[in-house]
Amino acid sequence: MKKLISSLLLLSFLYSFAFAVSFDELSFEEKLGQTLVAFVDVDSAELVRPVIESGKIGGVLIQWGNYSLLQTEALIIKLQKWAQKSPHQIPLLISIDYEGGTVHTPITLGFDYLPTNMMLSATGDETSAAAIAYLAGLELKRAGVHINFSPVLDVNSNPHNPIIGVRSFGSDPQSVTRMGLSLIHGFQAAGILSVVKHFPGHGDTASDSHYQTPVVKASAEQMKKIHLAPFQAAIEQNVDGIMTGHVLYPTLDSKNIATFSKPILNDLLRQKMGFKGLLVTDSLDMKSATSYCSMAGCAARALDSGEEMILLGRYIKPVSLFGQILGEVKKRKLEPRVEKAARKIFEIKEKLGLLSGEPQEVAEPSQKAYQTELAKISDKAVTLVRNRKKLIPFTPQTRENQKPTVCAVFFAPSRFADQLMSFSQPFMEKGWNIRSYNAALTPRKKDSERAAACAKGADLLILTSLQWADKTNINQKNVISGLINENKNVVFISTMSPYDIPNYPEADTVLATYGLNRYVLHTAADIILGNIEAKGKLPVKLE
Repeated sequence: MKKLISSLLLLSFLYSFAFAVSFDELSFEEKLGQTLVAFVDVDSAELVRPVIESGKIGGVLIQWGNYSLLQTEALIIKLQKWAQKSPHQIPLLISIDYEGGTVHTPITLGFDYLPTNMMLSATGDETSAAAIAYLAGLELKRAGVHINFSPVLDVNSNPHNPIIGVRSFGSDPQSVTRMGLSLIHGFQAAGILSVVKHFPGHGDTASDSHYQTPVVKASAEQMKKIHLAPFQAAIEQNVDGIMTGHVLYPTLDSKNIATFSKPILNDLLRQKMGFKGLLVTDSLDMKSATSYCSMAGCAARALDSGEEMILLGRYIKPVSLFGQILGEVKKRKLEPRVEKAARKIFEIKEKLGLLSGEPQEVAEPSQKAYQTELAKISDKAVTLVRNRKKLIPFTPQTRENQKPTVCAVFFAPSRFADQLMSFSQPFMEKGWNIRSYNAALTPRKKDSERAAACAKGADLLILTSLQWADKTNINQKNVISGLINENKNVVFISTMSPYDIPNYPEADTVLATYGLNRYVLHTAADIILGNIEAKGKLPVKLE
């Protein structure tokens, strides 16, 4: 009932706007504002209020945070109420980065866990991928979200990529294409615009564009066959939008990152590949962009290069920044480019029904259906990477009337603690004694001592790692390696990026889950006990 009331409140605000306005009635400042997207969260929303109420911001990107769904919905309603006070009362486009991947919390903004792309790819099940995107899209739609910057279509061909990792479907262009199209279709079926990223491909980078400019030295042939292929397929399936990466591709343009490259955005993407949808920048506060220009200069440069939706970033002062962008645009005489980009945004709002004044029906999502699909995906995704000594399925060697004991040591941030408990359930159902310890992601001496105490005398030791992309946590690696060498009957579980598995050549029994949540942990326990067989396939090549 609360969800229904919240949806009705949102709709009542959206469709009480005065919509008798045409694009040509907007001032130039308002048109420029339509192209700009500010980042907001529950705590920082007031900073953007002045530019929203003055019509100088056309959209917002809701930032991740540990908020309830009701808080997120209340934030969106508040933002749209401010837009209602703008000169022409044009609603905001509400966007979100709901891509799975290395999210900071299992429950984000009140939305349920979305499997990582690599987890979905490990299932090989396109139908389930489309279904979970559709069910997630219904929840986004009901909350007032219009655009999801997902899925990631980067082919993670570089195992040492520090930023993409499980955000990618894997290292095979065909798998990335198949699974990516499934998610696009799922989101679109729910009424959510899908904006794929990071064109023309962030999968072969060896540095993080948040901090420096990555360079992809792939040949033209490699770019076409590997990195561009998923984007080309998405274009042919009428994807709504494409986000560009702040990456340098010397083969395509030796001077400019993709965001500022006319040869890449116009000659390649628009002309050769035939893309007609919305072109979106990655966040302009990233170092790979700001190392070339000021924030305002970057916004103007992106518009000049062909971008249409400009993501301004999180740590900005929107009021002063708008004036600076306006000055840069006029200095560069970019009025025609702004007109064209703003009209594209305006037409999208018309397409979504935001300018019609007629309420659209919003389907009520089913939490039970979502959870059922997540459990199904988990059962298909968990991968048995190594089983050298045939430890799985595990049969304990205990005396009569003696309960076997399992010790599970999870190296994970404490925010995942509520997800870890589900691992114990299959063992409890078989009458095991259970010991567990949630060690710090970067363990210290006390973590090592408590883990060793937990492992002592256990019939089975479970050790889980958690690594973001290729970033090896040396402390974690040393403690896990020590425990593997000191104990028998050890199962090692890589719970995020499978690229950490080569760090543990001494591990004879290895599972990969491609994400840390209660569903895959329950599946992993079932596999270990022989309740089910492992069905997942490794989506990447490991060194």
